[in-house]
Amino acid sequence: MTVQTERPPTGPPDVVKTDGRPGDPGKPRERARSLAPYLLLLPALAATLVFLGWPLVNNGMLSFQNLNMRQFILHLTEWNGIDNFKEVLTGEDFWRVTGRSIAFTAVNVALIMVIGTLVGLLLARLGKRMRTFLLVGLVLAWAMPVIAATTVYQWLFAQRFGVVNWVLDKAGWHSMADFDWMGSQLSTFFVVIFLIVWMSIPFVAINLYAATTVIPKELYEAASLDGAGAWKRFTNVTLPYLRPFLYATTFLEIIWVFKAFAQVMALNEGGPDRLTEILPVYAYIEGMGNQHFGMGAAIALLTIVILLALTAFYLRIVLKQEEDEL
Repeated sequence: MTVQTERPPTGPPDVVKTDGRPGDPGKPRERARSLAPYLLLLPALAATLVFLGWPLVNNGMLSFQNLNMRQFILHLTEWNGIDNFKEVLTGEDFWRVTGRSIAFTAVNVALIMVIGTLVGLLLARLGKRMRTFLLVGLVLAWAMPVIAATTVYQWLFAQRFGVVNWVLDKAGWHSMADFDWMGSQLSTFFVVIFLIVWMSIPFVAINLYAATTVIPKELYEAASLDGAGAWKRFTNVTLPYLRPFLYATTFLEIIWVFKAFAQVMALNEGGPDRLTEILPVYAYIEGMGNQHFGMGAAIALLTIVILLALTAFYLRIVLKQEEDEL
C-alpha cells in the first residue's frame, strides 16, 4: 500500500503583505521608524532644557524680585512685580547703552563680513601653498581663547610698553609714544572692535572659501567667453551662490557680536567711566558689581528680547529679498 504525502514547496515562501490592521506586525515597525528621529533628538533637547531652559526661567523669576545682598544672605524672597523693569525702562542709562550696543554690533558685523568675504575670495584664488599657510594662520587666530587674545591686545596697546605705541613712535608719530588707548571712549572702542573683528574674520573667510568650492567652473568659463570682467563674474556667478551663506553668517555674527561680554569686560571693564558698556556688560555691572541682582536679571531679560527683535527684523528683510528674487 502506497501512502502519498504532499511534497513541500520548493519555491520561496509567499511574501506576507501588511495593511496596517489590528494585529498587523508591520504597523508597530512603521511607528518605530517614525518615532526614531524624535528619540534621537531627546538627548539634545534634554541638554538644552537643563543648560539653557532652566537658567532662563530662573533669570525670569529673579527679574521680578527685589534681590540685593541682604535678601541674598538671609535667603529672603521679596517679590516686587515689574518694578525692576519700570526702573530700567524709565531710566536714561538703559536706552543709552542699548543704542550704543546696536551701533557697536552694526560696525563690527559690517567690518567682519566685508573683510571676511574678501579674505575668503582671496583663499579661493591663492595657490595651494599660500592657501595652506593662510588657513593655518586663520585657524590659529580663531582657536585662540577669548581671554588669552584680550590679554595679548592689552599688551599690544599698553600705554608705556605697548608694541603699537612703539611702532607708531618709530614711524614718526612721536605724540603716540605714550598714548593711553584706554583713556577715552573712541580709542577703547577702537581696540575692542579691532579685537572682535580679528577673532571673527576666520569663521567668515574659511566658510566662504568652502562655499566657493561648490560653484561650477563651467559658469566662470561661460562668463569669460561672454566677455564678462572680474566684477561681472563676481556679481553674476559668485554672489548668487554665496548669498544664502552670507545671509546665514550675518545672522550668526549679529548674535555673537551683540552678546560679546568677555572682550569688553576683560579689556577695560566697560570704562572709562562706563562709556564703553554694552548691554551684557551693563547687566553684569548692575547685577554683580552693584549687587542689584534683580535689576541685573531684568536687564539681561530685556537684552534677550532686544536681540530677538533685531533677529526677527533681519530675518524679515532676508525673507523679503528672497521673495523678490523668485
